[in-house]
Amino acid sequence: MKYYIIKSFLLFLALPFLIAERIPQAKKLPMIPSYQDSLYTGPKSMGKIHNRAIDEASGLVFSRKHSGILYTHNDSGGEPVIYLLDTIGRHIGEINLVGVKNRDWEDIAIGPGPDPERKYIYVGEIGDNDGRYKQIKIFRIPEPDVLEKEMQAKPEVLVLQYPDGPRDAETLMVDPITQDIFILSKRDSVNILYRVPQSAFSQGEYTLQKVMELPFTMSVAGDIADDGSKIIIKNYFTVFYWERKPGETVPDALKRQAKILPYKPEPQGEAIAFDPVGLSYFTLSETRFNIHPVLYRYDKK
Repeated sequence: MKYYIIKSFLLFLALPFLIAERIPQAKKLPMIPSYQDSLYTGPKSMGKIHNRAIDEASGLVFSRKHSGILYTHNDSGGEPVIYLLDTIGRHIGEINLVGVKNRDWEDIAIGPGPDPERKYIYVGEIGDNDGRYKQIKIFRIPEPDVLEKEMQAKPEVLVLQYPDGPRDAETLMVDPITQDIFILSKRDSVNILYRVPQSAFSQGEYTLQKVMELPFTMSVAGDIADDGSKIIIKNYFTVFYWERKPGETVPDALKRQAKILPYKPEPQGEAIAFDPVGLSYFTLSETRFNIHPVLYRYDKK
């Protein structure tokens, strides 16, 4: 038993180096700004995730309709299910997406949709470790009016392809102001931001628009505050943050140098979410090295 404990501990310590070996060499990487500890506090453990079915959490977003509720999901090979948590990690319920599979769900977002009176949940089947899938998908459902332990929804499906060949991605964001949907690649030496308009859902298929390159790599999650004023993106080691000026587009804001927010590296942290007003952000990891995932909160000072 002692051998396995020591082995697990050593693997945990080695994780940053194992991940680093897979990070591409950046072609152009400007100096990263200093750690901005004056904006948000360090992490506060809110509690372990109660639902043991959530073992590869790869996306996280706050409900806009139900106070204190978060949506999450597992990644490749998991059930096509959106799990509901409260802010201390307790299981609230689940939404089964009917008629679809989870090839590799990698992020979840929330934002406007066809009915201006509702908010919609977007799930990105955008993972592709080997860059071999010609198409990716986004699923969209309206937020449920009433929460139950077990719910079902048949999603709208948008089939997408990249203009420059298959890519792996783990970051999906929806702009609450323009309603544009953004996907950020992961494994490129400088991650690439792609855009798709809301109108693409009525077409069913769409070729993503390449927007810009960002000066970092291995992006695994992102979110936009409900009023559109704050943007957050993370990789395995760093949380990048931008404040968006009135009238700016998301790409305009991302052209500025990011601020670096506090982040406690997790065993395999691939999920981040603002609370609806951007006064805190939460992170969640997959289960790794027998370490059960913990929900962390960082508060604005």
